[in-house]
Amino acid sequence: MREQGEAIWSWLEEGAYFCVCGDASRMAKDVDQALRDIIQQYGKFDEAETVNYIRKLNMDKRYLRDVY
Repeated sequence: MREQGEAIWSWLEEGAYFCVCGDASRMAKDVDQALRDIIQQYGKFDEAETVNYIRKLNMDKRYLRDVY
């Protein structure tokens, strides 16, 4: 994900949906952190702005998690 961070950021800004499916205890945490890092780096956000961006994705049902 980090290698394609710029593309992921661009997709999110264009309205893409981001879905995570799988292991909640390891993989989902790592994917969530990578997504937050991408948003912060390419959006040039601080920590609070990153949290708000993720919150907005959740509210818009564009960040979907099916983890177990």
